[in-house]
Amino acid sequence: MTYKKSYHHGNLHQELLEEATRMIGEQGVDGISMRALAERVGVSRTAAYHHFKDKNALLCAIAEQGFEKWQAHFAQLMRERDMNSWLTAFVHAYLDFSREHPEEYDLMFGRPVWKNGAPTESLKTASFACFQHYVDLIRVDLIRSWQDKGKSATGTDCLRLAQVSWSMLHGMSRLLNDGIYLDKNSIDAMSDSAVAMILAAIQSPD
Repeated sequence: MTYKKSYHHGNLHQELLEEATRMIGEQGVDGISMRALAERVGVSRTAAYHHFKDKNALLCAIAEQGFEKWQAHFAQLMRERDMNSWLTAFVHAYLDFSREHPEEYDLMFGRPVWKNGAPTESLKTASFACFQHYVDLIRVDLIRSWQDKGKSATGTDCLRLAQVSWSMLHGMSRLLNDGIYLDKNSIDAMSDSAVAMILAAIQSPD
């Protein structure tokens, strides 16, 4: 067997991640193995195991890479401090990401890693950091909005509000990725409705 020179150049790690993601898209999580992945890339199993100790580690790395991509995009959204603007961008970006990267998204939020597997500490850190940024933005904008009305937001549970609104977006993403909603006009309308609902919860006192 002739191994690819990419291994010697030090980029086999990323090549394995990319090829594994493609394989999951073609065959599903159950259809991938370290042996099959090594054969697809053109390296020995020993070379593949040098980068990922087992299949679980590989799946966790794909999920972690998804969170890193999302965090990079999330950082751009945080530059926009107008609440309506960043939230609209966030909702649309969330749904677009889940639709454009379905294999990564399923591992980021699905049972292959979180229920059936064993999430790595680095994956936990990446995922929690991503959600915490969202919680922080909700908290800052909720406090600002209520202060503008001369009211106090101290009794509002920002964590629960963030959890519920994020869960709504996750549910919409599952409907999209499972093929229940495919029409772009419906997707855009759903996104706008989600924004309106979240803003209403942030801006309206009990």
